[in-house]
Amino acid sequence: MLFSKQLQGHLIALITIVIWATTFISTKLLLIDFQPIEILFLRFLLGYITLWLICPRRFPWQGIKRESIFIGAGFSGITCYFLCENTALTYTTASNVGVIASLCPVLTGVLAIYFLNAEKPSKPFYFGCLFAIIGIALISFNGKFVLALNPLGDILALCACLFWSCYSILTKKSSNYGYPTILLTRRFFFYGLVFMLPMLYLLNFEWQLSRFSKADNLFNLIFLGVGASALCFASWNYAVKLLGAVKISIYIYLIPIFTIIAAVIILNESLTWIAVVGTLFTLTGVVLSENKIKIRKKSQPE
Repeated sequence: MLFSKQLQGHLIALITIVIWATTFISTKLLLIDFQPIEILFLRFLLGYITLWLICPRRFPWQGIKRESIFIGAGFSGITCYFLCENTALTYTTASNVGVIASLCPVLTGVLAIYFLNAEKPSKPFYFGCLFAIIGIALISFNGKFVLALNPLGDILALCACLFWSCYSILTKKSSNYGYPTILLTRRFFFYGLVFMLPMLYLLNFEWQLSRFSKADNLFNLIFLGVGASALCFASWNYAVKLLGAVKISIYIYLIPIFTIIAAVIILNESLTWIAVVGTLFTLTGVVLSENKIKIRKKSQPE
């Protein structure tokens, strides 16, 4: 084998994070003509269709116990995470959301102790998380040391963080059943889309097909739906299967780093020394937090 499973997992996670980091630019461009809920629904609808085309196999009902886990993953990681994060940005600053979102690996680690039979993390894990949070704060503020607190927005951002941690735990439990990653991801997308349906009415979803005639809109929707949703969620879930929910969650810290790089290259945004220092802090945190939690193996998945 050319690469070990551990190395494969790290490479897949890194590539996935790089693509996810660039979704900021595509979403920003789409927000000119689309509402957040419209982008969210169209993105995952396109992703769901793409996964069917990639693997047109039927995935039968797996029983109420396992399907409940799949439902939880779709509800937490597809519907709730993105809705909470997008809505939080309408009430509070991006800096606040960025700082709060950096708590995902910490929350994942705590949840893993109770739901994945994980050992308690050692001190280097918490030191790594602290370094990464400081780095994320510096990157998010980027020279603007003004932290305007807004309880509703910050609570929603914290909820988004918690939902993603739940999604990481549920995808890890789902991967233990041995199902193909694409079929599992497609099932998560399906349940996520089902839970979005009431939101379409409440948030005044509109089709307005004329918007799809613009090449930029069409390209960015395809990028978000096919690349960032269908392929990247499948690759992320596969990486979770190889590395574990806690270890892979550390890669979330790298998203702001690659977002800054993409913004500098594509949007010509400036890069301050504070962002550079924040990047170094974040990378240090990733290294310190690596491989500090072990999952006790069970004989058979339930």
